[in-house]
Amino acid sequence: MGKFLPIFAEEMKELGWDRPDFVIVTGDAYVDHPSFGTAIISRVLEAEGFRVAIIPQPDWRTTDDFKRFGKPRLAFLVNSGNIDSMVAHYTAAKKRRTNDFYSPGCKAGLRPDRALIVYSNKIREAYGDVPIILGGIEASTRRFAHYDYWTDKVRRSVLVDSGADLLTYGMGENILRRIAFLLDKGVPVSKLRDIRGTVFTAKKDFVPHFDYITTYDYNTLKTDKQAYAKAFKVQYDNMDAITAKAVIEEYDDCILVQNPPMPPLTRAELDKVYSLPYARYYHPCYEKDGGVPAIEEVRFSITHNRGCFGSCNFCALTYHQGRSVVSRSEKSVLEEAKIITQLDGFKGYIHDVGGPTANFRHSACDKQKKDGACAGRRCLFPTPCKNLNADHSEYVALLEKIEKLDGVKKVFIRSGVRFDYLLAEKNEKFFKRLVNRHVSGQLKVAPEHCSDNVLKYMGKPKFEVYERFRKRYFELSAAAGKEQYLVPYLMSSHPGSTLDDAIKLALYLRENRLIPSRYRIFTPRPEQLQPVCFTQE
Repeated sequence: MGKFLPIFAEEMKELGWDRPDFVIVTGDAYVDHPSFGTAIISRVLEAEGFRVAIIPQPDWRTTDDFKRFGKPRLAFLVNSGNIDSMVAHYTAAKKRRTNDFYSPGCKAGLRPDRALIVYSNKIREAYGDVPIILGGIEASTRRFAHYDYWTDKVRRSVLVDSGADLLTYGMGENILRRIAFLLDKGVPVSKLRDIRGTVFTAKKDFVPHFDYITTYDYNTLKTDKQAYAKAFKVQYDNMDAITAKAVIEEYDDCILVQNPPMPPLTRAELDKVYSLPYARYYHPCYEKDGGVPAIEEVRFSITHNRGCFGSCNFCALTYHQGRSVVSRSEKSVLEEAKIITQLDGFKGYIHDVGGPTANFRHSACDKQKKDGACAGRRCLFPTPCKNLNADHSEYVALLEKIEKLDGVKKVFIRSGVRFDYLLAEKNEKFFKRLVNRHVSGQLKVAPEHCSDNVLKYMGKPKFEVYERFRKRYFELSAAAGKEQYLVPYLMSSHPGSTLDDAIKLALYLRENRLIPSRYRIFTPRPEQLQPVCFTQE
């Protein structure tokens, strides 16, 4: 495990630096763990030989915090944190949240609303023309003109509103490697126009370096709902690195250009990212405030994959990570598991071996590797594709090897499984193993609703598929002599849902003795899904 990167000027001086190459400004507290985007990007750049300093949760009311390390040699990298700053601050009912799990002591209000815009403006105020590059989930989901739930308006791209120089979308490791290399060679940020995974503004007569599609101008998008929907479909259809074209969106005095996505990391590249020397905890300066609660959920967990070919209509994963699933090698996962067994507080339990969807270990099919994800089609909806490779054997072998490590008593799966994919496998080897060995009393699954009408709009399988899974789950639990439960994620107020659908869900909850433990409703794009969770008696 490594030492923390500097977040105070004194720490930078102890390293003998006169100034950093990059300064990362983030809306989260600094947690040096691979579940946090800032930690990954900072370590990736460090591994390339760059000096990286971090300013977590700066006071945005003045420029003082932004001047902590002086002007970086190459650029400021700005993100709002692991979640959108508006989601961090407000519930789906638009009420102010009282806590923030990514802040010390769970204290709310330590980041501003629309953090990317506020941070960028303060950096400009402090340093003028220093390069500013946006990244993270807020940048990804707000990179084009987008509907903003909290103002009920279509806002401009966050790149336009922030005045930043460049925006990176999706998983940023290779994007920022390329950007850093070119900046270090002396290429001005204004000349970085051919890097995949980036968005920039240009003069009206600019011609992209890639084949491109032009959508609409912002004035049309903010008033014409059909144009907005068509533009979003173009954006969504150009998220595959193999088939995507560049996308242009027009503004009064410029155009916004999105280059095609950067290809997903290879398995070897993903392994390298997770082998970097993370401290695997929050910075010690937060101890006096009670620490950073977000670490507790992931401290003894392992991420083994990225991407999701589930493509649910309400989820930002496809728009951010893409449909191509990439997983780490067994060796890489086992090495991390060994590190976890040596951490303070580890009691023998690996809390999760998961990811966006725990039981995805490889691409949906061989065709997807060569030709990209099928346009206009889904791998699992409305029914599993005939070419789907529903095979858990590699995942099962991985779980078995982790269990055999010294110091490991039990390995759980807590990040949720895709039950329709599980049922598509011809044998029940993984299903039985899951029930017998990897459930800590409750298993998370996401039927989302009980009405087939709503599920159709969600892009989820019919409810009878979940009911079939639920029945078999309890049969296998009983056969194993275990009293185990399901925690189904359910969502209200999804577009297309009617009053009859809501009544149907309420009756289902009552008939099946499901008790709401948290109340969440659908939050419209570009924000992340906010599911509602229930426990079963």
